[in-house]
Amino acid sequence: MNSTGIIFFLCLCILVLCGIVWYQQFAFRTGTQAKLRSIHEKMKEIADTDSDERIMVFTGNQELMELAAQINRLLEERLKIRADHRRSEMTSKKMLSNISHDMKTPMTVVLGYLEIMRLGNEVSPEMLLKTEQKAQGVMELINQFFTLAKIEAGDMDLKLSRVDLCEICRESILDFYEILTNAEFQVEIGLPEQAVWIQGDPEALQRILFNLVSNAVRYGSEGKYLGVFLRTDEKNAYVDIMDQGQGIEKCYAEHVFDRLFTMEDSRSRSIQGNGLGLTIARNLAQQMGGDIALDSTPHVKTTFTVRMKRMLY
Repeated sequence: MNSTGIIFFLCLCILVLCGIVWYQQFAFRTGTQAKLRSIHEKMKEIADTDSDERIMVFTGNQELMELAAQINRLLEERLKIRADHRRSEMTSKKMLSNISHDMKTPMTVVLGYLEIMRLGNEVSPEMLLKTEQKAQGVMELINQFFTLAKIEAGDMDLKLSRVDLCEICRESILDFYEILTNAEFQVEIGLPEQAVWIQGDPEALQRILFNLVSNAVRYGSEGKYLGVFLRTDEKNAYVDIMDQGQGIEKCYAEHVFDRLFTMEDSRSRSIQGNGLGLTIARNLAQQMGGDIALDSTPHVKTTFTVRMKRMLY
């Protein structure tokens, strides 16, 4: 073969190779476009029908596979947001229902007593006291509801400072001295003699302990026992509030910190409590960098433990 023939043959080979490359690129582009079109149409269908489907792409193109994976990740996040929204709506409806129930009963009593007064019948000091107590109960419920709303909205202004947790515990126990004495509770206290310093808001800490001790007195009345103990480790301080009452069954344990959660017989309580106390307590603890945990064996021992970070210096 002469040189002209060799050149012609090489040119032909180059043309063939160029054609093959062009065809492969064309097929790749059209295939990719088809996949993208398919993804677009599926996304539009999911958005229009509000379905829970995912994007399925059968391709060897790594970039398309990664794109589909990220889209599915966003779709899963969308489903989670929708589920959280539905759960929040249900919680809000239940909360409003419970608030309505808790306000209706005392307000009915107050209105009944006011009707007696309006008719000019004899009003006893006991009747006036009960009217005042019922009205205070309604105000307490309203105050707790708005306190929780402020906490969850991030509008609660906590002023953190160096606080002696021992002193807060002592003050909280004294607040319940009369109630515990009248109810003939056995009270056991274990507090270190030296100060235990933490970073917290004194009023918030008092609110936490008040709510937890109130809860222990209400549900622990059967056991006639209240224990308050303060212990520490290298990083944290722990306040254990114990009672030996009816306790909390495992089926309820995971819900006790839910908004307005109350067990069935809590409607007959003689001490204030409306299902908001534990929620407020835990939210306040978490805003100060701590938490509250529960350990309960019904009719044996129930312990709520407040954990707060220590300040060693």
